[in-house]
Amino acid sequence: MPRWGNINERRNQLHEVIRLSGMNLIIDDTDHPLIIKVASIQAARMQVYFIDNDDYFTKRLMGFDEDGKEYEDNGERAVFYARGVLETVKKLRWCPEVVHCHGWVSAFAPIYIKKTFCDEPSFSESKIVFSVYDDDMDHAFGDNFKNMIVFKNIPAEILADYNDNFTYLDLYKIAFDYSDAIIEASPNIRPEIKELIAASGKPVLAYADRDNEQMAKDYGAFYDEVYDK
Repeated sequence: MPRWGNINERRNQLHEVIRLSGMNLIIDDTDHPLIIKVASIQAARMQVYFIDNDDYFTKRLMGFDEDGKEYEDNGERAVFYARGVLETVKKLRWCPEVVHCHGWVSAFAPIYIKKTFCDEPSFSESKIVFSVYDDDMDHAFGDNFKNMIVFKNIPAEILADYNDNFTYLDLYKIAFDYSDAIIEASPNIRPEIKELIAASGKPVLAYADRDNEQMAKDYGAFYDEVYDK
């Protein structure tokens, strides 16, 4: 997950993983250092890895700043996050059967998995599930933003179906186009995003008011359905 600025490093005992950090990701001809941190959830016996960068995450909140204004570079932050996660998974030599992406910040992971990292052992067999939430964002990323998405095996021509003045709707459309299935994780998804979900033709797990136990069962069954296709 991103190391959002409201995550307390000392309280949660985050520490940098030196063997994973040190890579620079080039976005729009600019080098951005990739910093990997980790913390443990003792009760669940689980480690959580954090993607960090001084420009994109340190001292910054999620989609909106303290005054409720959208960060203008949210799209660029999402590109950095997706590429950072996938490079980290490669270094960890994980081979996930299902990659479950949550929300706008992970929207570019599906296209990078299917196009850039498709021949990597870590992702060659992975199926992608994308969860949609009630993100209320409207800022357009500008007509240069497509150039920031372009990377190995993703030429500009592939992005012709998306608006030159890239918006959040385009962000979700690109996520749906390259995912194998979609989960509606909120009861208040915007109508225009619901239309994109319906038009995608992908398997969909609709939102329902479930307790955690039922959610785990439903998600597990949905994973099995998607992976077996």
